[in-house]
Order: sequence, then C-alpha cells, then structure tokens
Amino acid sequence: MIEFHTWTTPNGFKVAIALEEMGLPYDLHWVDIGKGQQFEPEFLTISPNNRIPAIIDPDGPDGTPISVFESGAILLYLARKTGLFMGRDARTQVAVEEWLMWQMGGLGPMAGQAHHFLFYAPQASPPQILPYAQDRFRNETARLYGVLDRRLAQSAFVAGSDYTIADMAILGWVTRWQRHEHDLDKTPHVKAWFDLLMARPAVQRGLALSP
Repeated sequence: MIEFHTWTTPNGFKVAIALEEMGLPYDLHWVDIGKGQQFEPEFLTISPNNRIPAIIDPDGPDGTPISVFESGAILLYLARKTGLFMGRDARTQVAVEEWLMWQMGGLGPMAGQAHHFLFYAPQASPPQILPYAQDRFRNETARLYGVLDRRLAQSAFVAGSDYTIADMAILGWVTRWQRHEHDLDKTPHVKAWFDLLMARPAVQRGLALSP
C-alpha cells in the first residue's frame, strides 16, 4: 500500500480525496504539525521542506519504491500512475495543469495567509489583530474566488467537462471558505460546483479522515 503521510489541512485533504477517488489502497501516517512532527528527521527524508503531505509508493516507476512530496506533484504522480483524472486529451491535460498551478501558486498561498490572519492570529496570546494583513488577504482570496467563478460559468469542472485532479486540488482549499470570510452565495458557480463535489462519496471519505 501507499504510505500516506498527512494531517488535516487543505493540502492533505486534496491528496486524500485523490487516493479515494482512484481506489488506491493506502496506509495513513499522521504527522501532527501542531506538535512539530513535520520536523522529525524520518519525515524530512521524504519531505525535505517539512510540509505535509508526502507519500511513499512501494510500487513506483519500474517497480521500485519512490517518495513524493508537494501536494501538486503527488496529484500528478497519482494521475500518471493510474491514468485517471488527468483529462482525456492533450488540450484538457493542459487545462488541468493550468488550474492545478493556479491553485498551487495562487489560491493555496493566498487562502493560507487568509487563514492565518483571519482565523489563527486573533486566537494567539496575546491576540494579533492586523487589519492591513486581514484586508489584503481577504480581498485577494475573494478575487481568486471570482476568477474561479467565471471559469465555472463556462464549464462544469475547472478543466472542462471532466472531473480531474485540478478540481480535487482546488476543493481542498474551498472547503475552508468560512475561514476566508467568503460568502459562497456571491460566487454561485463555485457554490454549485462545491455542492456537486461534496456529494461524491470518495470526497466525503477523504474529508472524513481524522487521527
């Protein structure tokens, strides 16, 4: 089975969803980032940037084991391994890669900062209320929701008519829409897409994982 090293974060969720959607058996290894387990030497051998998730596939290329870190790289690896959720033609595959990179370089980092300044920093001791940072990352995340909404006005899924790893990647972050202080009703196409994906049994299983 694939060793899946993860925690309950958006990046962890998107790989969990992919493993469930692809029907790949996996063995969970929880990495408690609140306790600093991501800095332990054993984990750093497979994820040198001390970030979850990471996987070890004993049946890697040519039948030899391989470890993969970075959630986007893991999704691409699993899609190539199974031949699933990568799009049925070259044009769709380009769209999958575009929207996966959009999530990795845009939505993930900006929403992650929104999480920090809107949700976590105010709970610090003493509380850190930083209006400039809150406004900056709330507004940029809202802009990105608008980009996604305009895309989903054109097609059922982000890469076109097919559900792909790009949807899984983005969904992992949209599940935290409340922490972004975003109103899904203001992006109705995102809301319809979100509701459609959240009804999928594999998505529900992936999101239900907990230590």
